[in-house]
Amino acid sequence: MPEAFLVLALIIVFIADFAIANAKVKGSMLSCLTLGLLAVVTAVCVTANPSEAFGGMYVTTAAANVMKIILAAGTFIVVLMAQPWVSSRETTVKTEGEFYMLILSTLLGMFMMISSGHFLMFFLGLEMASVPMACLVALDKYKKNSAEAAAKYILTATFSSGVMLYGISMLYGATGHLYFNDFTAALSAQHLTLNIVGLVFFFSGLGFKISLVPFHFWTADTYQGAPTPVTGYLSVISKGAAAFALCVILMKVFAPMIEYWEYLLYIVIVLSITIANLFAIRQKELKRFMAFSSISQAGYIMLAVVGASQQGVTALTYYVLVYVVANLAVFSVINVVEHNNGGRTDMRAYDGFYSRNPKLAFLMTLALFSLAGIPPFAGMFSKFFVFMAAAQQGSALAYAVVFVALVNTVVSLYYYLLIVKAMYIRETENPLPTFRTDTSTKIALALCTAGILLFGVCSCIYEWIFAAAA
Repeated sequence: MPEAFLVLALIIVFIADFAIANAKVKGSMLSCLTLGLLAVVTAVCVTANPSEAFGGMYVTTAAANVMKIILAAGTFIVVLMAQPWVSSRETTVKTEGEFYMLILSTLLGMFMMISSGHFLMFFLGLEMASVPMACLVALDKYKKNSAEAAAKYILTATFSSGVMLYGISMLYGATGHLYFNDFTAALSAQHLTLNIVGLVFFFSGLGFKISLVPFHFWTADTYQGAPTPVTGYLSVISKGAAAFALCVILMKVFAPMIEYWEYLLYIVIVLSITIANLFAIRQKELKRFMAFSSISQAGYIMLAVVGASQQGVTALTYYVLVYVVANLAVFSVINVVEHNNGGRTDMRAYDGFYSRNPKLAFLMTLALFSLAGIPPFAGMFSKFFVFMAAAQQGSALAYAVVFVALVNTVVSLYYYLLIVKAMYIRETENPLPTFRTDTSTKIALALCTAGILLFGVCSCIYEWIFAAAA
C-alpha cells in the first residue's frame, strides 16, 4: 500500500503540474499538494502490515515499515525546507513540478529497495532511486557547479551499479538463485571464492551509495554543487535507505558468510570515520564540510551492523531517525542563509551570526551538538546504541573498532564546534543582515528541534523500533 499510494501521489502531482495554469498560485498549490500526499503516505506506512507480493520478489516487514515511516517523514521535512529555493526567481515555474515529481520518484525507488526479496528487484529499486536523484542534483542548471555535481554523481552511480550487478552475476553463478531466501540456503563451501568475490563487489557497489570510504570521492563535489535541499535529501534519506537495505541483506542473505563480511565492515568503518573526520577539519565551505560529516556518520551507522542482531537493526534504524532530524535542521539553516545572503555557503558567512539572527544560530547549535553526540540531545543516545550493538559482538577486534569510533567522536566534536565558534565568538565587519525566516522553514526547524530534544528521552520510540526489528 505505501508504494501504491506513492505511485498515485506521483500521478496526481504530474497531472496537477500540467493542469494548473496560473503561475502565481501554481507553486503554493503544488507544494501543499505534495506535503499532503506525503503525510498520507506516512500514515499508510504506519498502518501497513507485513506482506509479500510478486512471488516473494517483494517482501515487507515491520522493521521495513518503520524505516519507510522515517524516510517519508524526512522527505516531508525536505519539501518544507526547500520552499525558499523552490520559490526563488531562478527556480519557479520552470522546475517546481519537476522537483516534487523527482522527490516522489526517488522515494518510491527507496521503498522498493527496502522491501525487495530478490536481487533484481533490489537493483531496480536502487536505480529508481539513483537516476531521478541525478536530475535533482542538476536542477540548478544555470549554475556551473550543479551541472558538474550531477555529472560526477551519475558517472559514479553508473559505475557503482555496474560493479554491483557484476557481483550479483557472480553470486548467481555460484548459487543459481536470486531470491534472498533461496540464496542463503544455496550458499556452499564448493564455490566459496566466487561467493566472496561476489560479496565484495556487491558491497562495493552499495558502498558508493552510502558514501563509505574508499567509495566516497563523489560526495563532497556533489554535495557542494547540488541545490541545498537536494543535498540535505541526499545526505539523510538516500543514505538511510541504502544503509538499511545493506544491513538487511548482510544479515539475512549473507548470514552464513558473516566471518568474511564482518572484517570487511571493520576496515570500512574505521577508514570512513577517521578519514572523513580529518578531511572535515580542513573544510572552509559548509556544504563540503557537511559532506565529510555525512561520510563519518555513515561509518557510525554501519557500526550497528557489526553485531548482526536485533539490537543492531534497532540501533541502525534509531540512528537514521535521529540523523534525519539533526542533519535536516542544519541544512534548513544553511538553505535559508544561502537564500538571504546572495548564495553564500562558506563558513566565513556565519561569522557573528548569533548577533543578528540569534534564534537560527541557537537551533543550528542544538543540531550540531546532536550530530557530535553531546548529551542530553538525541545524537548521544543514537551513538551509544550503535556502540552497544557493535560491542555485543564480543570479540577483541569489535572492541577495538568501538574504541576508534569513540576517539573519533572527540575529533568530530572539535570540528562541529568550529561552526559554533564562528557564530558566537568570531567577529566580522560585515555580518549577515537580520532577516525573517519563512513559515515553511520555521515549521521544518520546529519539527527537527522537537526530534532532537525528544527522541533521546522518549524511550517508547526506541522500544517501538526494537519490537519491529524482532
